[in-house]
Amino acid sequence: MSLIEQVNAGIMTAMKAKDQDRLRALRGIKSAFLLLKTAEGVSEVTDDMCIKALQKMAKQRKDSLDIYVQQGREDLAEIERSELAVVESFLPAQMSAEEIEAQVKAIIAETGAAGMKDLGKVMPAAMKAMGGVADGKLISEAVKRLLA
Repeated sequence: MSLIEQVNAGIMTAMKAKDQDRLRALRGIKSAFLLLKTAEGVSEVTDDMCIKALQKMAKQRKDSLDIYVQQGREDLAEIERSELAVVESFLPAQMSAEEIEAQVKAIIAETGAAGMKDLGKVMPAAMKAMGGVADGKLISEAVKRLLA
């Protein structure tokens, strides 16, 4: 079952259960997928495209959550937390920091990188290898730490 079908099924389930928080988040996800479909030059929406959109939505939710917590707006922070949980339920399992570090070490060995000057070689390879299953921020931190 594709991600689009999973979201549509989730919307039906949330409507039947009268789960307004989950329904709101699922409708937001469906909206993002529809925007992908109507983008210029896109003939078919793939699961990879959907995952990238979900990762973007998760990052937005995390950023908003941080801002709301800093400003003491717990009411808005709770909404973001619930939406983030729904978005993350559709994302593949994320790699741990140890797994990211091991993968980055392997990429550094493959590319023959020696220091920070080789950051431009390592980052694209690392993002390509782990882009869908690891946070870009964590990948970047690991690469910089290991090259320093």
